[in-house]
Amino acid sequence: MVVFAHPDDAEFGSSGTVARWAAEGTEVAYICVTDGSAGSNEPGVVRAELAKLREEEQRADLRRAITREVRRFRPDVMIVPDPQRYWDDSRSYINHSDHRAVGQACMAVANPDSSTRPMFPELLDEGFEPFEIRYLWIPAWEGDADTFVDITETIDRKIEALRCHKSQVGDEPVDEWIRKRAKERGAAQGLEYAESFRTFRLREDD
Repeated sequence: MVVFAHPDDAEFGSSGTVARWAAEGTEVAYICVTDGSAGSNEPGVVRAELAKLREEEQRADLRRAITREVRRFRPDVMIVPDPQRYWDDSRSYINHSDHRAVGQACMAVANPDSSTRPMFPELLDEGFEPFEIRYLWIPAWEGDADTFVDITETIDRKIEALRCHKSQVGDEPVDEWIRKRAKERGAAQGLEYAESFRTFRLREDD
């Protein structure tokens, strides 16, 4: 399960890894928290029209909504935004507050929301029993990664997926930037291209 704030976040952070897992037969669920209607700074853009373009807005309480989906899909791995990332190492980018907010909500979902019966008892009435997440993965943008996934065979699919978000990337040279970043992450591991993560084991394997 991949949880993210904006419709293009998953493509930037983990789509190469997801494409590889999917090719190997893994079932994948995407949980997008917002509709992306505020994702343009262009004059004259009507937010209601942009919302239709990018996805329907999340209406329910955020933690409850994510918890419901975790209990529904019962994922082995949940990939979530970093709740502590305020800027990058170069100090040329300030992280979007939505990313941190979703990351913080996901921490609460991991413990106690998804695994504890007293949390959101209305979900029990809907038939969603508690579920304890096994692994939590956070895309690691700087040097604190402990897990690297070889995306050499899926880098083109990652770029193609990102290009689908035309309202965000437009004609920007994202291909070059994505390849450069993935190459940097793979270099230390002897891989041509990689995505990197900080990972947590929240319960032992059955």
